[in-house]
Amino acid sequence: MTLAVWITLLWAGWTLVFASAERALVDTLERGSISWSDRLYFTGYTIFTLGIGDFAPRTGRWQLVTILATGSGLLFVTLSVTYALSVLEAVTQKRAFASSVSGFGARSEEIVRTSWTGEEFQGIALPLNALVTQLATLTENHKAYPVLHYFYSARTDRSPIVEIAVLDETVTLLRFGVPERYRPNRLLLRISRTSIEHYLETLHEGFVEPADSSPPPPDLRALREAGVPTVSNDEFEAALDELETRRRLLYGLVESDAREWPSTGRADLPDADE
Repeated sequence: MTLAVWITLLWAGWTLVFASAERALVDTLERGSISWSDRLYFTGYTIFTLGIGDFAPRTGRWQLVTILATGSGLLFVTLSVTYALSVLEAVTQKRAFASSVSGFGARSEEIVRTSWTGEEFQGIALPLNALVTQLATLTENHKAYPVLHYFYSARTDRSPIVEIAVLDETVTLLRFGVPERYRPNRLLLRISRTSIEHYLETLHEGFVEPADSSPPPPDLRALREAGVPTVSNDEFEAALDELETRRRLLYGLVESDAREWPSTGRADLPDADE
């Protein structure tokens, strides 16, 4: 719609320019006086570079004006179409990122449980690294095309905002919910958290405000039931307190997209030693 409005205004503007003088155009077929529809027709095939030639500008300055109209139409329409195609490609990349995250699990607890082999977190490094690369591209796309923020996915598992929350909660569990000796590569976790921070900073600059409260925390009980080692509740809650600003911003991001927080919610969890 925006593209159509821009082109219509460009067309109307040049039509008014050629209508500013009674004898700006010449009918090469000598069919009589030139009407408004004739000027609209001439302007249309000029800015779209069709070159039909039923009408022609009078010699002198109107020839120069016609060249400017043709040049502006060529540049504007070409750039507009290129921009639209680039935005659509960026939207596809957003959905591809969301699909990649949702493929590992609908909740952070599920992803952590799936990657636990009984002794270590195996096979999570490669997909996590790939997601970080996709997220970096998504962040740069948002900087180049801010209109991306207004694209809405009807399906939750195709919503990059929800899946970014899932990814961040997964990294939070791996970094703060699991004892240090069992954690995946520390550098990978740091890069993952930094990539998510850059994305949040990009949206926070013009679109998203932190929520009034923190979202529900990840459920450590589900991990313990699956045999995944965890830290104590007190230690995990202390870590979440330090992450309150970050998690409130994530919560605000999810709320801005009219979604529900991807979590099982807070529960009264037993300590790790129970």
